[in-house]
Amino acid sequence: MKISVGTDHRGLEQKRMVSRIAESLGHEVVDHGTNSTESCDYPDIAKALGQSVVSGNTDCGILICGTGIGMSIAANKVKGVRAAVCNNVAQSRLSRQHNDANVLCIPGDSFEESAVKELVSVWLETEFEGGRHARRVDKVKQMEEDFGK
Repeated sequence: MKISVGTDHRGLEQKRMVSRIAESLGHEVVDHGTNSTESCDYPDIAKALGQSVVSGNTDCGILICGTGIGMSIAANKVKGVRAAVCNNVAQSRLSRQHNDANVLCIPGDSFEESAVKELVSVWLETEFEGGRHARRVDKVKQMEEDFGK
């Protein structure tokens, strides 16, 4: 898979970890920044990454900011993005199985590399179950259409 990664200034080391992990699993990584610890605006990174995912330039994305929350909020403004903040493996798995999340958001302020590896690996390896969950994801997509997102 081709995976977009992006962070603000608070997740730079986590982004490097995520990139190494994804590459070690055989994925290609596309870096959407930032590459500095100087303060930057997370919505800019989330927008660029989200557009890459929904356009099909990349298959999915992983965003990092201090809590993961800001990136999730911003990324979900891009029509077609289903970004989920995941703080543990169960959330990571279910965000893919039940919600068909195409962007994983994780906090840059926590987690050891082994925990990041497990969270990211599970997310990348888990497939959408479809079935009743597809009906629900379709309703979310319809909401985007209804509200002109």
